Amino acid sequence: MSRLVVVSNRVAPIKAKASAGGLAVAVLAALRESGGIWFGWSGEVTHTATTEPHVVKVGKITYALADLSTEDYNEYYNGYANRTLWPLFHYRLDLTAFDRRCFEGYLRVNSQLARQLAPLLGEDDLVWVHDYHLIPFAEALSREGCRMPVGFFLHIPFPTSEVLVALPSHQELIRTLFAYDLVGFQTDNDLIAFHDYVVREAGGKVGDDGTVHAFGRTTRAGVFPIGIDTDEFAALPLTPEVQRQTERLKASLQGRHMVIGVDRLDYTKGLVERLQAFEQMLETYPAMRGTVTMLQVAPPSRGEVPEYADIRRALEATAGHINGRFAEFDWVPIRYLNKPFSRRALSGLLRSSRVGLVTPLRDGMNLVAKEYVAAQDGDDPGVLVLSQFAGAAHQLDAALIVNPYDMNAVAEALHLALTMPVEERRERWSAMMEGLRSDNVAAWRNRFLSALDADRAAA
Repeated sequence: MSRLVVVSNRVAPIKAKASAGGLAVAVLAALRESGGIWFGWSGEVTHTATTEPHVVKVGKITYALADLSTEDYNEYYNGYANRTLWPLFHYRLDLTAFDRRCFEGYLRVNSQLARQLAPLLGEDDLVWVHDYHLIPFAEALSREGCRMPVGFFLHIPFPTSEVLVALPSHQELIRTLFAYDLVGFQTDNDLIAFHDYVVREAGGKVGDDGTVHAFGRTTRAGVFPIGIDTDEFAALPLTPEVQRQTERLKASLQGRHMVIGVDRLDYTKGLVERLQAFEQMLETYPAMRGTVTMLQVAPPSRGEVPEYADIRRALEATAGHINGRFAEFDWVPIRYLNKPFSRRALSGLLRSSRVGLVTPLRDGMNLVAKEYVAAQDGDDPGVLVLSQFAGAAHQLDAALIVNPYDMNAVAEALHLALTMPVEERRERWSAMMEGLRSDNVAAWRNRFLSALDADRAAA
């Protein structure tokens, strides 16, 4: 079996256990099974960047960690990755910063990282690169003389051509995707947007066999929606520790239903709009006042980026306004927690909630939606209200699908979810759980790596 080499912007903590989620769960399971390397930024910012990675061996896994200099961190991570690519790929042109110096820093850091990884690679390795921070990585790796199969998976949305062409040097960036042997997307819409760009903007061609030709190069592109470890997550709320937390939460609710949102504090998540929709529900359906509480968990994120400080202030102001308008001496409509929780603790919160309100304005997949469904009690499950702009909506179509920009529609869906009979709730939950078990994180990982390894067999 080929050795797997995973490359991502951040590497999971070396002692990661059940607190790891999403990408970390999938990667750790694959590496523990076959052995391999996980390479990426250490999270450390130093006066000068490392020229060689720090290497730590734990069982079958070799962790190779690179430090960034202050200049690299500002230009590559805070600058181009998080103030240019992140907002633009989420259709927020109004928040996108265009800075040539940051683009050059982004290319420079990708080259530096490739230079550090190259000596650790063997010709039989499979290299799996993750997400928007590292789009040019394969091209940089090829300049180091590496010729093994290299695949790329984009966890966030791929924007339409009309949005992408606003990016200066967009062709220079997208051309680097063609250095990969396989490019994976979350949804059909992302793949269609990529194909459309290739044909309309790059003058390329799309083959019936999944090949894509442009810039004098050929790659393959496909859809590989990421899943969760469904059964593992479903078991978390049943542990004694979580059940004690759940009883404490239920006591505080005093028989009221709870609506939950769990998101990083990010402007793409539609947090202010979500709270406003909850306010609209209380306004439209007065009988709901005093009977339901909304819990919004939003741990801080990317505090150095000004737009994230803005969304925090807006969210706090909105929550305060709604509580000031509707609260009674024995009931507060919104509980807002600006701190992180472990996956285990979150599983209990999700299970205790009658409604999971997942309404991003744009999201590649959104694993919280899947975790909410997995955490439910099958005899008395809650209802998922899900944005049509989350990649998860393509799979979880038994949820109540809403337009997060339409506050009245979200308010109506909330009321419907809170009053839905148990028979219908069970039917919707069962349909979604069946899909979550078949399209779990192991299936996602195996499909992608099998497709990438097919390049070696065809050679």
